[in-house]
Amino acid sequence: MNEIILMTALVLLVLLFFKVPVYIAILGGSMMYFLMTPNVNPILFAQQSISGAESISLLAIPFFVGAGVLMNYSGVTKRIMDFAEVLTGRMSGGLAQVNILLSAMMGGLSGSNIADAAMQSKMLVPQMREKGFSNAFSTVVTATSSMITPLIPPGIAMIIYGSIANVSIGRLFVAGIGIGTLLTASLMILISIVSKKRGYKPIRTERLTLKESIKTTRPALLPLMLPIIIIGGIRLGVFTATEAGSVAILFALLLGIIYRELKKKDFIQAVKETVTTTSAIMLIVAAATVFSWILTRERVPQQLTEWIVSTIDNKYIFLLIVNIFLLIVGMFIEGNASMIILVPLLVPIAREFGINDIHFAMTYIFNNAVGALSPPMGTLMFVTCGITKCKTKDFIKAALPFYGLLLVIMLLITYVPFFSTFLVDLIY
Repeated sequence: MNEIILMTALVLLVLLFFKVPVYIAILGGSMMYFLMTPNVNPILFAQQSISGAESISLLAIPFFVGAGVLMNYSGVTKRIMDFAEVLTGRMSGGLAQVNILLSAMMGGLSGSNIADAAMQSKMLVPQMREKGFSNAFSTVVTATSSMITPLIPPGIAMIIYGSIANVSIGRLFVAGIGIGTLLTASLMILISIVSKKRGYKPIRTERLTLKESIKTTRPALLPLMLPIIIIGGIRLGVFTATEAGSVAILFALLLGIIYRELKKKDFIQAVKETVTTTSAIMLIVAAATVFSWILTRERVPQQLTEWIVSTIDNKYIFLLIVNIFLLIVGMFIEGNASMIILVPLLVPIAREFGINDIHFAMTYIFNNAVGALSPPMGTLMFVTCGITKCKTKDFIKAALPFYGLLLVIMLLITYVPFFSTFLVDLIY
């Protein structure tokens, strides 16, 4: 039977290598298993695909995606950007700092790193180039800042991870605040250092008056309340993480009415974008659920757990191996797809070593985020470079300091659980 599993995995990898869409590659590998395995009813292939997309907790995905899209059409993004300029305008790097802070604040609204990267590539990169930033540096800052999105609640990655590993999504949201803040602050410090060396100037040198600050800050207050409403509502038991998504939709519609910028045609377009984005995610979820069922049926997670625990007697070495493995996987496979396949394999082993569920979850999700930035197939790299027309080699060269910083943060998150758990322990 091991030969069949190897053949299944080989077909999947070959299809991915030929750049077949991820969900088709996973379904193709899974179909190979059903064709080669006797006494397995092919109907299970369809049943598992459908059941994988039927989880109640996954309903949060279309809700939060829709809320993020509606925020863009209701004028929220512009107001948040103006507020970010107030906070970072006098810092070295000017618009680059705005880029980072905008991702941190919009991440709490959209939940999608790809949407965030595409939006800021169109909105901020042209402005950064006009201010003297190189195209490669502007593109790297935009792609790297978009890594913050899956870490800040309500990140789609946390919803998927929680539903697969049976971990509280509310607790993951809280843990994400600490990790997202750590990444945001670190990136802003790095950009200050690089900007001083390259002569990238602040947006302004004079201090804003109190009246100007209030005028810019006031329109951003309502949108910035959304993450607080989500976390507070979940913690107080007012609604579940899934129901929080519908609250986010209503809140986004309310802002559109208040700002009077959400037109009928914008609403229709927002619905179309929500359906398209959600469909892409759910196709991967459905396909990967079949593959996960195959691994479970063949007891691969149990056998892998027994082998690793008997071979490695130190959880720190295990975490190091997981980091290296996930970085390599992330270079080739889309994060959500790899999560649905690998989380059922790795979480039981982490629990066997006594690693905290929230700590391991944030380590995993951060690794996924780094993988999205890494060549040769990093989705954030491709999205941003495709919009800004930046060459891949120029992107990688400009990204070297950022890769170094991300490696340091990864080690901190991996070996210092405090960063992942202190807020969870405080609030829960």
